[in-house]
Amino acid sequence: MTFLEPDRYFSRLSHVDIGRDIVGLGYAHVLLDIDNTILTRDTHEVPRDVGVWLGRARDAGIVFCLLSNNWHHGVYELAERLDLPIVAKAVKPLPPAFLYALHKIGANRKDALVIGDQLVTDVFGAHLLGMRAYLLAPLVEQDLPHTLALRTLERAIMGGRKPEGAPTGANMQGAEGLAPRAAQAASAPDDAGCKEAL
Repeated sequence: MTFLEPDRYFSRLSHVDIGRDIVGLGYAHVLLDIDNTILTRDTHEVPRDVGVWLGRARDAGIVFCLLSNNWHHGVYELAERLDLPIVAKAVKPLPPAFLYALHKIGANRKDALVIGDQLVTDVFGAHLLGMRAYLLAPLVEQDLPHTLALRTLERAIMGGRKPEGAPTGANMQGAEGLAPRAAQAASAPDDAGCKEAL
């Protein structure tokens, strides 16, 4: 496995099985990216299924630290709203911010997992430190110009690999013609009645 190849690849955060894919593998801590991982880049919202997933994960004992290259005030407001620690201005994939985030939540490299939507920042940064990394498909296609340029590299590296939880077969027919975010939402689990994290 190369430094830029994710350990797992999911269509969105809510398709990561908390028991099987995190707790069952011995991970108690998660370093979590923000933009287009849990927060849509276009409308700056946390989708409902993502909020529910975060609540369930915290109930399962998982400790999070938000880890973002973003330096704007909005990421600090989000961290406060979610009641989660944050390391911003991270300059991922460089190691210092990853190490600081681990220290901040009392984690080590073996019991922590990195989850994000970019190969060059999240996955590469995690693998530089010998940590496992789960890649997510971005919540929406809109992003910063330099990130969009890196997406071309990501597509070349990932080839035809499909994310786990992506609509297939009959589900694709139901989602056909929808915008990417709407298609993903159509395939997201129905979490009605579950506790919100927000």
